[in-house]
Amino acid sequence: MNGKLYALGVGPGASDLITVRAARLLGQLDVLYAPAGRKGGDSLALSIVREYLLPHTEIRTCHFPMSAEEGEKQAVWDDVAQQLRQEVEQGKQVGFITLGDAMLFSTWVFLLARLGRPEWLEIVPGVTSFAAIAARAVVPLAMESQSLAVMSCTAPEAELEQALLTHDCVVLMKVYGRLGLVQSLLARLQLFEHAVLMAEASLPGEQCWRRLDQMPSDSALPYFSTILVNKSWLSEESL
Repeated sequence: MNGKLYALGVGPGASDLITVRAARLLGQLDVLYAPAGRKGGDSLALSIVREYLLPHTEIRTCHFPMSAEEGEKQAVWDDVAQQLRQEVEQGKQVGFITLGDAMLFSTWVFLLARLGRPEWLEIVPGVTSFAAIAARAVVPLAMESQSLAVMSCTAPEAELEQALLTHDCVVLMKVYGRLGLVQSLLARLQLFEHAVLMAEASLPGEQCWRRLDQMPSDSALPYFSTILVNKSWLSEESL
């Protein structure tokens, strides 16, 4: 069998929100690469897929330092991309897993930039965190002719404000550490009643806040926290 690399989006957290296609492919892998939040740490993505793996599948956990010097990050991406290529050249069925969807705010994209578009690559889409949040919080992402923007809260404040002004619906990802800034924007634009915040969607520790104006700005949010804003939809307490 010819070698193949599968980049697999494994969804927001619950193991049964993985796609049927991803589950089937995970059960065929010789080697699985799983990103971890810190060196030697656990991998949430790996915990999601363990039940779908074969006993003989080799697991390689890799750490991508997001806060390191640019040169160090480039070296890690180069190294992992080369490892993936070599595994495929050896005829192996190789997987690289990532939370949510592989093509959205994912470390995988940095590897893709190094691998190009070879015939031996297949990218399998996954359920995004904000799709899960919309379903769990019962807040539509967009309707009819509405526009939708997906923003990282690490963007400059002016860009976040412009997105909230311009679009009918906005997904604000990576809220962790930026809640106070987002609250000030929502207050200034009078959008509190249209906003909902959810952390760790579909996981056992899932939390949901519908009155963001009543949350302390220094609230200790989990890392996986996202805000949905839909100007045509009111939070539950406002209905």
